[in-house]
Amino acid sequence: MEEHTPSLAKQDTVHAVPQSLDIPEYMLRQELHAELNAVAYELLAPPFELSHLVLLSERSAVDQERGLLRELCARYDVAPPNSYDNDFSADFGEFRLRWERHTEYSTYTIYRAKPFTVPFEHPAIEFVPQDWVARLPGELLVATHIALEDRARPKRSLHELVTLFASGTVIGSKVAGGAASVWSDNQIHRDNFGRILIHDDNLRSRQVGRLVQRLLEIETYRMLAMLPLPITREIIPQLARADQRLAELIASNVEMNSIEDEQRLLDELTRLAAETERLSAQTGHRFNASRAYYDIVKLRITELREERIEGLQMLQEFMIQRLSSAMGTCELVHSKLETLSMRLGRATALLRTRVDLSMEGQIRDLLKSMDHRAHVQLRMQETVEGLSVVVLSYYLLGIVGYGLKALKAAGQDINVELLTGLAIPVVLLSVYLVVRGVRHVIGKLHRDK
Repeated sequence: MEEHTPSLAKQDTVHAVPQSLDIPEYMLRQELHAELNAVAYELLAPPFELSHLVLLSERSAVDQERGLLRELCARYDVAPPNSYDNDFSADFGEFRLRWERHTEYSTYTIYRAKPFTVPFEHPAIEFVPQDWVARLPGELLVATHIALEDRARPKRSLHELVTLFASGTVIGSKVAGGAASVWSDNQIHRDNFGRILIHDDNLRSRQVGRLVQRLLEIETYRMLAMLPLPITREIIPQLARADQRLAELIASNVEMNSIEDEQRLLDELTRLAAETERLSAQTGHRFNASRAYYDIVKLRITELREERIEGLQMLQEFMIQRLSSAMGTCELVHSKLETLSMRLGRATALLRTRVDLSMEGQIRDLLKSMDHRAHVQLRMQETVEGLSVVVLSYYLLGIVGYGLKALKAAGQDINVELLTGLAIPVVLLSVYLVVRGVRHVIGKLHRDK
């Protein structure tokens, strides 16, 4: 009996065999899973230098970007990207290139893993064909050089750092729990690039790529977060004028006495509301995107795990201080736009109510006037009907008179004048009853309808 009973271990082995589920798979499951597990950074080893470009461009430019990448790959005999890829990374010998396409911009990061003596003297982008770089579509938003020095080299003194950055202002901190030191001056230099210097104190291999990626994302997203600031400054005086005009229109609402004035005021409010909605539509998407980019910047700065270097301002202090001020301005304008839109909506609704009440009053007066005219017309009609009884009776009496005269001419001994006079009340009463009956029948038909 025991020989035919499978052991527990054997049962576990049977159940451990993977079975194919008989359930339809969501068509984008594999793509979404691949996106979640995509490596967002390169595996790097110091020393190396890189140059990072962020170009704003329309989504339609992606085919042109892929075409340029294929052209570069053909020049260096490298496998080109697929026609549907949104990111590409390849080694071109003297440099390594990583391209990524995002919603409204593309990034090009050029790596050169070679020893160097003076950082930023020969940046990585110098080794990319310049004619190819000049044809990249879009507008330059971010350009940054990063140099990562090996831990074998002694840390640079403050005097050396000031010489490298040439701006007189150096900010920096220890990052990654003290495993590296980062310095920058947050300035655009003569070559149109910013500069970041990293010294490897004790970085593990994967930490290098993550640290560089975070610094590049901070540089990219802080500029993207700042995009609505220029248009925000242009909108501020327009909002002030619109707010003042709204106050004037609301004040004039009390002094209006005619519906024509109310209609004119309603037209002005409608135009002002349309202008406000245009500004809101023009900036709403940009404000929302800027808020999202700002949140990413704060998250990436937190992930740096900064520690202070004595005598230097930390990256977090410098960037958040400057960026939060700009974002506060954008949030204020966005809030004022929403508030102005709500106030215009309330003012328009109140004025529409007033116009509706005025029109209802005019309609009520018009109906009252029409009712009065109908009443007068009814009285006149009744008068005419009374006269019509007299007229009909007169003609009927004439007919009766002619008939009596004919009888007298035929030999009948009758008094025509006497009989005609006696017929007057009978004819009048008969005509009156007939007219009244006709009016009653017509009134009943009208009520039935």
